Amino acid sequence: MSQPRPDEFKPPPECPVFEPSWEEFGDPFAFINKIRPIAEKTGICKVRPPPGWQPPFACDVDRLHFVPRIQRLNELEAQTRVKLNFLDQIAKFWDLQGCALKIPHVERKILDLYKLNKLVADAGGFDIVCRERRWTKIALQMGFAPGKAIGSHLRGHYEKILYPYNLFQSGANLLVDLVVCLVCGSGEDEDRLLLCDGCDDSYHTFCLIPPLHDVPRGDWRCPKCLAQECNKPHEAFGFEQAYRDYSLRAFGQMADAFKSDYFNMPVHMVPTELVEKEFWRLVGAIDEDVTVEYGADIASKEFGSGFPIPNGKLKVTPADEKYLKCGWNLNNLAMMNPSVLTHVTADICGMTLPWLYVGMCFSSFCWHIEDHWSYSINYLHWGEPKTWYGAPGFAAEQLEEVMKKLAPELFESQPDLLHQLVTIMNPNTLMAYGVPIYRTNQCAGEFVITFPRAYHSGFNQGFNFAEAVNFCTVDWMPLGRQCVEHYRMLHRYNVFSHDEMVCNMASKADTLDVVLASAVHKDMVIMIREEQDLREKVKKMGVLHCEEAKYDHLQDDERQCAKCRTTCYLSAVTCPCSPGVLVCLHHISNLCSCPVSNYTLNYRYTLDDLIPMMTAVKQRAELYDEWASHVIETLEAKLEKKKGLPVFRSLLAESESKMFPDNDLLRRLRLVTQDAEKCSSVAQQLLNGKRQTSGKSRSQLTVEELSSFVRQLYNLSCSLPQAPLLKELLNRIEDFQQHSEKVLADEVPSVAEIQSLLDVSFDFDVELPELPRLRVRLEQARWLEAVQQASSQPATLTLETMRRLIDQGVGLSPHPSVEKAMARLQELLTVSEHWEDKASSLLKARPPHSIETLSAAAEKASGIPAYLPNCLLLKDTIRKAQEWLQEAEELQVRTLIAIRQAIQVHLEPLDRLESLMVEVQEWKQSAATAFLQKDSTLTLLEVLCPRCEIGNVRSPKRKTKKGKESNKKKMLRLNTLTEVEKALSETKDSTSAMATLEELWVREMEAFSNLRAANESKLLPTADCMDLKVCVCQKAPMGAMLQCELCRDAFHSVCVRDVSDSPETQPWLCPYCQRSEKPSLNKILSLLSSLRHLEVRLPEGDALQHLVERTVNWQHRTQQISQTCNLPESEERPGTPPTLTCWVSGSHDTQNNTQVAHHQLVSLLETMSVTDKKAKRHLERDGLDGERRLKDRKHSHKRQKINKKNLQRRPASTSSSPRSDFSQSDDSDEEMAVCPAEMCQLPEGDEVDWVQCDGSCNQWFHQVCVGVTAEMAEKDDYICVRCSLSDRHTRK
Repeated sequence: MSQPRPDEFKPPPECPVFEPSWEEFGDPFAFINKIRPIAEKTGICKVRPPPGWQPPFACDVDRLHFVPRIQRLNELEAQTRVKLNFLDQIAKFWDLQGCALKIPHVERKILDLYKLNKLVADAGGFDIVCRERRWTKIALQMGFAPGKAIGSHLRGHYEKILYPYNLFQSGANLLVDLVVCLVCGSGEDEDRLLLCDGCDDSYHTFCLIPPLHDVPRGDWRCPKCLAQECNKPHEAFGFEQAYRDYSLRAFGQMADAFKSDYFNMPVHMVPTELVEKEFWRLVGAIDEDVTVEYGADIASKEFGSGFPIPNGKLKVTPADEKYLKCGWNLNNLAMMNPSVLTHVTADICGMTLPWLYVGMCFSSFCWHIEDHWSYSINYLHWGEPKTWYGAPGFAAEQLEEVMKKLAPELFESQPDLLHQLVTIMNPNTLMAYGVPIYRTNQCAGEFVITFPRAYHSGFNQGFNFAEAVNFCTVDWMPLGRQCVEHYRMLHRYNVFSHDEMVCNMASKADTLDVVLASAVHKDMVIMIREEQDLREKVKKMGVLHCEEAKYDHLQDDERQCAKCRTTCYLSAVTCPCSPGVLVCLHHISNLCSCPVSNYTLNYRYTLDDLIPMMTAVKQRAELYDEWASHVIETLEAKLEKKKGLPVFRSLLAESESKMFPDNDLLRRLRLVTQDAEKCSSVAQQLLNGKRQTSGKSRSQLTVEELSSFVRQLYNLSCSLPQAPLLKELLNRIEDFQQHSEKVLADEVPSVAEIQSLLDVSFDFDVELPELPRLRVRLEQARWLEAVQQASSQPATLTLETMRRLIDQGVGLSPHPSVEKAMARLQELLTVSEHWEDKASSLLKARPPHSIETLSAAAEKASGIPAYLPNCLLLKDTIRKAQEWLQEAEELQVRTLIAIRQAIQVHLEPLDRLESLMVEVQEWKQSAATAFLQKDSTLTLLEVLCPRCEIGNVRSPKRKTKKGKESNKKKMLRLNTLTEVEKALSETKDSTSAMATLEELWVREMEAFSNLRAANESKLLPTADCMDLKVCVCQKAPMGAMLQCELCRDAFHSVCVRDVSDSPETQPWLCPYCQRSEKPSLNKILSLLSSLRHLEVRLPEGDALQHLVERTVNWQHRTQQISQTCNLPESEERPGTPPTLTCWVSGSHDTQNNTQVAHHQLVSLLETMSVTDKKAKRHLERDGLDGERRLKDRKHSHKRQKINKKNLQRRPASTSSSPRSDFSQSDDSDEEMAVCPAEMCQLPEGDEVDWVQCDGSCNQWFHQVCVGVTAEMAEKDDYICVRCSLSDRHTRK
C-alpha cells in the first residue's frame, strides 16, 4: 500500500450518527433536545430516519428553473485566494510597466511567488538575505531539496520579479514633479525619454528604479500613475451568477457529464474518498482553474418544497398524508410551538421557510454559521452524497482567529468575510492549529443538523437535491442575545429584533410553556437591566426629550442603527436634522454633529411598562423555577444534606405530572436517579451475597472495583442506605484480605483456620484474589496434616501410605513446607523400601542366615518409624527361632519339625531331627505297605483310624421339632481326618490319644448301626422296587444282586467285582467298606515294636495301637459270649485266624501262634454289633422254606443274591419321638430323645429346636448341633451328614 503524500487530505473524524426509534422520531424537538448534549460537542450530527420513512418528492420539477452560482475552486480557499490576489497585483504592476508577467518554474513546479515574497520579508528583506546568505534556507523553507543550488535560482527570480515591486511599494521611485525628466531634471537623451500614457510626465529609462534597458512597446505608466492604480482597494469577493438559466433536468445532465468526464468513469462508480481528496487538492492549487456551478438558496416559496404541503400541487396519496403534518417536514419544523421563532412577527421567510439546493460535483458551501446563531436542519431528498465538515460552537472564535491569522489580507478588506459564505479553508489546516473538526457523508434520505454557532462547510459529491431551514429552541435564547451583541460589533444587520421577540413572548405570559417562560424571564432581566443603564447614560449625556415610538409597526430596514445596523426596538435616538436616521443607544455619538440637547429618545415601552411584563413571566416561570431550584438544590447537596432516593423519584414524578419539558436539568435528574437505582440494586445484591447463576454468568467485582463502587455511592447526589452497609462490607473484606495474607505467610497454617476463612468468603460477592491461593494452601495444609498424622503413628505408616502421600504431594502447588515434608517422606520411603527388600532377601536366602546376622539386620531396621511387614516378619522369625531353640528339647519332634519349616534360620539340632524324620518316613512306608491296597486313595491314618464319615441316604422332606434337651455330655467335633490328626498330634501322651480314638470308634459304631438299619429297612419286601435306588450306580434293583455284610446295602453284581475274585470263606464287603488289606497280627506287632524303638509318637502309631486294643477286647467278648451261650467251637478252616489270648497295651510279649487277620476283626465287629442290637436283617426269597432262611441266618457271612421282584421298601418312620437306634453313651437307657449328631452340644433350656433329616434316615437333630436356623428349617430341606455321604458314594 502506497504512503499518502504529505500534502494529501486526511479526513477528519466522523460526527455522531443517530438512528431514532419510531417513538423518538415522533417528536423532533424532544429528540433534538435529547441528543443535544452529545451532538453539540461536534457541532453537526446526522440523523437517519426509521426504515420506511420516505416522504414523496413534491417539488414541481417542470417549473423549477434557476440561475446557478459560478464557483472557481481555487478562489474559494482563503490562503489560495490571498496568493491569487498577490499575483494579480504583481501582474498589474508589470503590465503597467509595459511587460507581461510570466511566472517561472523551479524543479518543474510553478514558483510560489507569494510564499517567496513573504519568507524574504520575514527574513528582513532582500538586502539582508543576500548579505547573510540565507537563500539556501529560504529554498528549504519552500520545500525544495537541498544540494541543488535552488537558492541562487530563487534569488534571481526574486530580484527580477519581486524586488522592483517591493521597491515600488516602499515609494522609492515617488519623486517631485520636474519640467523635463522628473528624476534627473535633464532634458538630454530625448530618445531615452519616456512619456507616461496616463499623465504625460517624462522619465529617462535609465533614471527609473529599476532602470529599463529598452523602451516598452506597449502602454507605459509612470511611477505616480502606477502607485495610484496599484493602491486601489480590492473589490469584495463574491460568486458570479451564471449566464444560463437551468431546468432541474438540464442541470442534472450537465452535472453528470462533468463528473463522468473529470474522473473518466460512470458517476456512481467514483468513490467518495477520491472525490473528497480531489476537491481539497483543487481548492489549494493556484495553477489549476476548475469551475463548477451551484444552485443554492432557491426559495421554496416560489417553486415549491421537496416535502408535500397542504393544498400543494402534488396530490398526496392517503398513504402519504402522514407526511403533511409530520414534524420532520421542514415546512412544519421551523414554526412548531417549541420553536421560539413562532413569536417573531416580522417577515423572516429566509429563516422559517425552507431553501432548496441543487448541487453538482465539487460545488461547495463555505465556512459559515447560521443567522442569529440558530439551528439548521438539512434533508437530502435524492442524489449523490453531500460531504459536511463542522466545528462545535465553543470553537467558533478559535476558528475565526485561525483564519484571520492565515489570511489577514482578506479580513482587512472584509471584516465580516465569514458571514459572506464565500471563503473556505482546508480542515486539515484548521485541525493543525487545534480547531476540532468533524465530518460526515449525508446520503439521500438523511438529515444533518447544525447546532448554534457551529461553523460548517462542505461540498457535493455529485448531482443532488437538498432542502434546509432554520429553527430555534428554548436553550438557544441566551445565545440569541449574545449573537445580537456580536452582530453590533461587526456592524451586521439582524434578521429580526431579539428584544421584540422577547417582549412578544412576555405579552403572552399566561400561555407560555413554563420552561420557555423561565427562559424569557431570565432574558428580560438582562434586557431591562441593560436598557435601564443605557437610558440613564443617555439622560446624563443631555438627551432630555423623550417620545414613544411604535417600532414594531416599522419595517426592519426603517429602524436600523445607522452605525451598527442593529434593528432597534426598545429605544433609539433621532435628530431633527436627519429625518429617517436613527441610532441605537450604544452609538449616540455617531448620529450627527448637532448638540445632544437636540436629540430625541424614542422608546417602545417605558421601564414601568416592562417591569409588569417581566413579573407576569416570572410568576408563570416560578412553578417551574421552584421545581428547578429544588432539583438543583437536591443535585448539589453535600454530605449529610443529601436527599434519599424517594425524593429524587418524587421530583421526577412531579415533572411528569406537570409536564415539565425534557431539558438538561430534567435529563440530569433522570440520569442521577437511574444511576442511583442501579447502584442501589447492585449494592443490595452485594450485601445479600447473591450470585447470578442463570444465563450468562456476570463477572464479579474485584475489591478495587468494590472500593471504587463505594466511593461512587458516596459521590452520588443521592444518599443510599446501602452505602454505609457496603462500606462496612468493604472493611470486612479488607480485614479478610489482611487475615488471609497473614495465614498464607505462615509456614504451616492451620487447616481449620484456612477453612474458616473460606467459609467467611462465601458472604462476599466479590472477586477475591486470595481465594485461589487459600484453596491451594488448604490442600497443602491438609496434606501436611495427613503427613504429620501418619508420621505420628509409625505402626500404621505403610509403604503404600507413604507412596500415596507422595503422589498426592506431587500434585500440590510448590511451597517450602510441602517440599520439606516431601523430602523427608521420600527419604523415609527410600530407606523403608531398602530395608524391606533387604529383609525379604534375608528371609529367602538359601542356606538361611544365622540368627546373629538376622538379629543385627533387624536391630538396624527397628529404628525406622514405619510399618515394614518384611522387617516385622524378620523380627518374628528371629523370635520364633529363639523360642524354638529354647523349647526344642521339650517339644515333640513332629511339632518342632513343623515349626522349623516355617523358620528360615539355620538351627544346629536340625541334622539330628532330619535323620529321625527319615526313620519315621521309613516306618510309615512299611505300615502303608502292610495296610494300604494297591492304587488306594486313602492315607495310612485314614485306614487305621475309626471312620469319621459314613454314607447316608437322602429323604425329600425336612421337619423341625422343639423339645427338651438332655444333659448329654458333649463329644469332640472331629469331623475330618485333618481334625483327627491335629487332635492326636496335640495330645500329651498315649492315654489321651487312646481316649480320643475310643470316642471316634464309638461314633463309628453308632454311624454303622444307623446305616445298616437304614439299608435293611429300604430292602424290605413292602418297598416299591422301581423307586428304590441301590448300588454305586444308584439305580433300581435288577438281575443278580450282592449284599454287603457290613453296611447291608445291595449292589448289582455287574457293577462290582466278580464273586470268584474273593475266597468263598470270607464275607463279601462292598467297595465302600473294603478299605484296606488285612495283614497278620505278627506284622502289626512288629510295626509297633519298631515304632517304640524310634521313641517318637505318631498319630499313625496311636491309631495302630488302638486297633490292636480293640481286637483284644473283641476276642475277650467273643469268648464270653461263646461260654455264656454254650456255642460249639468253630472248626478251623483254612484262613481262619487263631484267637488272640493275651494282649496288654504297652507290652512286647506276645505268643507266636496268636495271629488275627484284619478282615476277621472286621467280621467280628459286624457280628458284635448285630448281636448287641438284636436286630438282624435278612432277605426273603420266593419258594424258600424256614430251613433255608435259618441256614442263611447262620451263615450271614456269606454273600447273598437278591431278586429285584422280592424287594419292597418299608415306609418312612413316623415316630413322633426321635430316638437314636444305637448309642454307646452311659445314659442310653434314658427315655429322653437323643440327638444323633456326631458332636452334639447338649443344648439346655425350656424349649430346644429340632429338625428332621429329609434324607433316608429320618432322624431328629438339634438345630444348633447341625448349624440350622429356624428360618432355614422352615424354607429349605435338611439332609444330615450320613445321608449326604451315602448319596455322594452312590453318585460315584
